[in-house]
Amino acid sequence: MRLSYLLALLAILATTSIAGIRPSAAAVIYPWCLEYGGRMGGAENCGFVSFAQCQATRQGNGGFCKPNPWYSPYPPSPRGAPPIRIRP
Repeated sequence: MRLSYLLALLAILATTSIAGIRPSAAAVIYPWCLEYGGRMGGAENCGFVSFAQCQATRQGNGGFCKPNPWYSPYPPSPRGAPPIRIRP
């Protein structure tokens, strides 16, 4: 009898701890993608910080560089305020 109560308590604790876990938010920080060519559709690598870096990787491999469709230059502010811009 005690064993069944203990197992029930452990199941409840496990369920509540798993339910409290939230997924983390990932920020996309790479603004350029390299689209490789190929007969079967090729592949895509969206891990480039600059257009020049993407072009240097593309040389000798083929394909073309394009803007990352998931890139957001500024993450939205939690308060909804616009980003601070410093003027020269």
